[in-house]
Amino acid sequence: MAWIETVPYEKSTGKLRKLYDRVKGPDNNVDNIMMAHSLRPHSMEGHMAIYKYVLHHTNNTVPKWFLETIGVWVSLLNKCNYCVDHHFSGLARLLDDDAKSTDIRKALDTGSLDAGPFDEQQKAALKYAKALTLNADQITKQDIEFLRKTGLNDGEILEINQVTAYFCYANRTVLGLGCTIRGDVLGLSPNNSNNENDWSHN
Repeated sequence: MAWIETVPYEKSTGKLRKLYDRVKGPDNNVDNIMMAHSLRPHSMEGHMAIYKYVLHHTNNTVPKWFLETIGVWVSLLNKCNYCVDHHFSGLARLLDDDAKSTDIRKALDTGSLDAGPFDEQQKAALKYAKALTLNADQITKQDIEFLRKTGLNDGEILEINQVTAYFCYANRTVLGLGCTIRGDVLGLSPNNSNNENDWSHN
């Protein structure tokens, strides 16, 4: 599950058990990316808070399926199969459209964004996410102005920025600690966006 020691749900106590109870899915399942934090519960709490707020908050206006698409794209760029598998499953569940999900995955896998089922605004957002992931120091004010010209407002640009930044963090957590999907239930997420304190995965 990870290259460092982790504490399974059944052996957890105190603050760790309380956090596990907040993030768990069916049958007390805790995703390995969260369990990787188990020796430092405070870092799990920080990780889960930013994940919930940037991807699953009711005040976001970019469609959740597209925020998940950015997450899959960034994870592919970072070669993080763990996050690709988890978040593509979540994306497919959100869309409930097998053909569109397949077309999205093909476009992302091949890097052929223009061939995917994306409008010009979405393609611009994905190109920005790629630049931020691979060449952050080369982003300029003009890149932001270009996103505005596609019709994105500054709050939506911030959402895209934060989802990209979050997945770079999550990818490095997973890759740096050797997390695998073994034992995980794919595609679950804290879907109760109306309650920012509800972290349960369903």
